[in-house]
Amino acid sequence: MRVLVVGASGTIGRAIVEELGQRHEVITAGRSSGELQTDITDSTAIRTMFERAGSVDALVSATGKVKFAPFENMEAEDYEIGLKDKLMGQVNLVLIGRDYLSDGGSFTLTTGVLDSDPIREGTSASMVNGAINAFVAAAAIEMPRGQRINVVSPGVIEEAMEVYAPFFRGFEPVPAARAALAYAKSVEGAQTGRVYRVL
Repeated sequence: MRVLVVGASGTIGRAIVEELGQRHEVITAGRSSGELQTDITDSTAIRTMFERAGSVDALVSATGKVKFAPFENMEAEDYEIGLKDKLMGQVNLVLIGRDYLSDGGSFTLTTGVLDSDPIREGTSASMVNGAINAFVAAAAIEMPRGQRINVVSPGVIEEAMEVYAPFFRGFEPVPAARAALAYAKSVEGAQTGRVYRVL
């Protein structure tokens, strides 16, 4: 298969590329790195990425920004960061990408453990992750041309604990390579509308 991985230079993205690259042609994309550059907050940039990539059999998104801050300090514009980037950025990868994805191809999006296990300062992440999970479940029943869509919700990644440990006390970290297996399951499997939790 030809698999387009957006966010390929990130911790999870690199593990996904390594896992899928053993068996498939992987095209890497990112905001400022990879074979293709794109900005998931810009529909024109997304469309340009797909046009340059050519026909693909799978799109994997391992990207998306949200703001972490105490709830008492969060204002509407702070939530807009996650809504425009991680939520609508990934939704737009699907809305635009469905025209470029092959028949029977798959989309795999990314949320995270905060969709079901919230922490302090994570209201935006929890909100956005929950919305993406719901979008995937609903979109799966209407995807065109046999296309599939799933989402991976990994726990805090082991390789990122140096930065995130203070926020995730008591959470058991997940190696990026183990999280990557869930993306492979989505890309290479037959299921749709699923949330793959890697805890």
